[in-house]
Amino acid sequence: MKDSGSPGGIPAAAGGSGLTAQAVDAIEDLSGVHPGYRRAHAKGICCRAVFRPNGLAAPFTTAAHLQEQEVEAVVRFSGSSTDPALADLLSPAKGMAVQFSLPDGSITNLVGVTLPVFFARTPESFVDIVRSVHRARAGNLRPLELVKEISAHFTESKASFLALKKLQPPASYAESHYYCIHTYFFVDAEGNKRPVKFEWTPVTGVRALSLEDASQQPDHYLEDELVLRLQDESPVFQLAVIFGEEDDPTDDPTHAWPDERRRIEIGNLHLTEIVDEPDGLLMDPAVVPAGIALSEDPILHFRHSAYGESFRRRREEH
Repeated sequence: MKDSGSPGGIPAAAGGSGLTAQAVDAIEDLSGVHPGYRRAHAKGICCRAVFRPNGLAAPFTTAAHLQEQEVEAVVRFSGSSTDPALADLLSPAKGMAVQFSLPDGSITNLVGVTLPVFFARTPESFVDIVRSVHRARAGNLRPLELVKEISAHFTESKASFLALKKLQPPASYAESHYYCIHTYFFVDAEGNKRPVKFEWTPVTGVRALSLEDASQQPDHYLEDELVLRLQDESPVFQLAVIFGEEDDPTDDPTHAWPDERRRIEIGNLHLTEIVDEPDGLLMDPAVVPAGIALSEDPILHFRHSAYGESFRRRREEH
């Protein structure tokens, strides 16, 4: 799949100045620079997939991939670490990024993680928190001490770190629950807008390992397991859309919506085979099609420039 680094017609970051460069620099400080790799979610594995929408989203959005026509997709599963050599067990949160190929030749992306909320509310606090993590790690704090230290200074991070603390090692990338933590807006044919969030859930259910069992797995057990699984079956994820209500924040990824919000299943994603990562694959969550609009979430908008800067750096390293 061709990718010039300017998905959806939006130019990627052209240089390393300002807050964007500071953010990418701060991420690099966590484990150093690993040439050619993403600055976060460095280690990953890609699959080819087919998304089959069921049409239930059609009354709420004109987005082409959410009508009734199936579309092809590329899925990238990953650990959250900046270090591509880190063992799977040592990178608690996992990611699932999906790039849909739309009928008109354009693309759109959904980026999910196994945590329901993000740890920073603004780009400025993101940089401050990542720098604080680096300083705390330099002081040789243990993981629980590190969480307490950061949470004490950045109250917006508490929900995310509490969720991180509760995470159990996944048995499989294909048996994990992924939250697309940002708010978007569905736009229907009349121009009406509705706030929404997305989640991916495996049809076979979520399965985790005990710490004892996980400690006996090889460093790259999640990739190994997925390769073996796809030799025998086609894992399937359901895509759910959750509808926000009037008082639900649409600009704060650190804040979860109430569990009782309306939720509908709008399609299934079928993984078909492992593939090499397509050249120039850029999973920018701010690239959306007609029928979906970005919310005012500052982190969502900032990720566009940060992804572009990271992409530019790894391209130059090649």
